[in-house]
Amino acid sequence: MSESERELADDRGLGQLGAKLRVARKHAGLSLRELARQLSVSPSFLSQMENGKSQPSVATLYSLAQVLGVSIDELFHTGDPVLDGDESAPESALDAETSPASGPSLGVVSRSAMASPAEAFAREPRRLALSHPGQRPRLEMESGVVWEQLADSAPDVDFIEIIYPAGSSSTNDRKMMRHAGQEYGYLLEGELEVTVGFEVFTIRPGDALSFDSSVPHLLRNRTEVDARGIWCVLHPH
Repeated sequence: MSESERELADDRGLGQLGAKLRVARKHAGLSLRELARQLSVSPSFLSQMENGKSQPSVATLYSLAQVLGVSIDELFHTGDPVLDGDESAPESALDAETSPASGPSLGVVSRSAMASPAEAFAREPRRLALSHPGQRPRLEMESGVVWEQLADSAPDVDFIEIIYPAGSSSTNDRKMMRHAGQEYGYLLEGELEVTVGFEVFTIRPGDALSFDSSVPHLLRNRTEVDARGIWCVLHPH
């Protein structure tokens, strides 16, 4: 088997596994969000797995099988009467294509429940990553904040556009966050109040910043105009 044939077989295998996971989840009566909560992962991560775009680790796969009440053999066996069927349609709330201007949605999540931004998007190393408007994965927080993945090129970096609607905050309860890594930001539109540790300041269009993400921090839009910027988050290996 050639390298390209092997890659195609791997892609098909991931797609079949993802479809079976979706069927098993629906048979268990669980939403993506509820299953993600039970596994302590993000809904977007599960969505990527169900659509064959991300491969679960062995530990995650065993946890999934246990929660869904199926065996590992059932997930990989072809022709299973329960887990095979016409379940190829994406989850409407999380995977449906939205308007061309917004791109595919990865669902609404709670930023407070996300241990690190590293859980937000699937990433894989590649030599070149190119994206076009309307085709980029978007993640919406319960607070209304939107993250749009601009390019996926390295497993330890998130390159995203952030949108903070008027009056929104990083978290619903305005609880400060902290996680390993470093953040770099450049504001394009609007204003953002930034709290990093005991420092509180406002950034405006053209302002750039960098801070240690392990220091408690919070971003907040106190104005009546949406704020938009470009953010780069580095995750430790």
